[in-house]
Amino acid sequence: MGAGAIVTVGCQTSQQDLESSTSDSLEQSINRLNQRLSNLEELVEKKNRTKRKKDAKTPSGRIQSLTMRTGTEDDRLRIYWDDGSTSDLPCTKEQFIWVCG
Repeated sequence: MGAGAIVTVGCQTSQQDLESSTSDSLEQSINRLNQRLSNLEELVEKKNRTKRKKDAKTPSGRIQSLTMRTGTEDDRLRIYWDDGSTSDLPCTKEQFIWVCG
């Protein structure tokens, strides 16, 4: 009986070690996934910041009014924004249609 008790204790210890290593492995996998998720979120935020910087000419907010100048050297559509700023879009006439942008 003494030999059987030793074997049983040995198996229990091995089972605990197995559960512990499985738990550690899962925790490491979760940590790696969290790190990858953080990296992806940072990448998306960087792209959004870059996109906003490129589009810095367009103020956020409502348009107050538009004016279009034609028949001059600098035909343009001017946008007056609610915050007081303006944006100019150059315009050209293609056949019978004015195109601005």
